[in-house]
Formats: sequence, C-alpha cells, structure tokens
Amino acid sequence: MRLLIDIAIALLIATVLGVATAWYAVENGRLFGAVHMPPWTAWPESGGPDADPYAVAYLARSGELPLGAGEGLAFLTFDDSAGEALDGDCTYFVTGQTPPARLWTLTAYNRAGQLMRNVAGRYGFHSRELLRQEDGSLNIVLSADVQPGDWLPVARGAKLMLVLRLYDTPLTTATEFVDLDMPRIAKGECR
Repeated sequence: MRLLIDIAIALLIATVLGVATAWYAVENGRLFGAVHMPPWTAWPESGGPDADPYAVAYLARSGELPLGAGEGLAFLTFDDSAGEALDGDCTYFVTGQTPPARLWTLTAYNRAGQLMRNVAGRYGFHSRELLRQEDGSLNIVLSADVQPGDWLPVARGAKLMLVLRLYDTPLTTATEFVDLDMPRIAKGECR
C-alpha cells in the first residue's frame, strides 16, 4: 500500500511540474536560440523549420507571424542601451548604424505588442524615408512630445517595445553574429 501511495505522489509531482514548465515555456515564448546584441535580441530560427517546439507553441498561441528564414530577421528590445526599461514618459535617441539589409523598419509597440495611439498617427520608420547623417547613420527620436527631424511618437505613460526588422539581409544565413552594428538607444529627459 505504501508503494502505491509513493507512486501516486511521484506521478502527481511529475504531472504538476510538467504542466507548469510547459505553461511557462508557452507563456514566455522563445526560450532557446536567442541571439543577444544588447539591448537587442533576435531568434533567427523562429521563422524556419529548425524552430524549437516551445517557440512554435508560443507563436501559435500568440498569433505572431515571425519573418521566414529567407525573408529577414527581427530584433526586439524592451530596454535602452543602459539596460533600463523603455518608458513613454522619457525621450530616447536611437542612433548609429544598422546591420546590412535591403530594407529595414523600426516600429514602437506597447508591451502587449500593440501599436500605440499617438498624435501623429505614425508607428515606425523604414530605411528609405529617413534623414541620414553625413556618415550614413540614423538619428531617430522617440518621444511623446513633438521633436524635430526623425521623430517616432510614443504614448505617454506606456511601457515600450521596439522591433527592428531587417528584410533581405545576409544575417538570415549567418552562423555567428559578431561585430554587428546595432543602433544604440540612449535615454534623454523624462517627465
């Protein structure tokens, strides 16, 4: 009788742990295969046949459509280059170069992955509509307040997420991600 009780307890513990870890993996998304280029993170295999089963389950649950392996690569960040959370009450400067790509987009979302309402009705930039610096670098200002130049409006009080999508980039076939020029995100003034 004691043996049956021990087996039942072991099965209960295994079931609870299995369900809890599966829920965590599906709820929190892509746990494996991340490429970190602080503050940016990408999952190069999430849109291809080599995606891990947890990423596939997360994508199926969220309804998100990742870029296919031959289409491009998406980098996202919830933080600035200093590691602090992006906040709609602050102004941020996105500067520097982008990795090689035929076209790229930079889009601001709230933490739920939804476009934010803003006064300008603008949600992102693409590489063909930017004012470039003399050296070809970009200088985009994220702010709830109107800014001169390349201004990407965000909602005041919202926690932000930025997504940099690179289309038709040689990075989709890269096996190593080293020495990439990724845009920096510097915090300005906050309200």
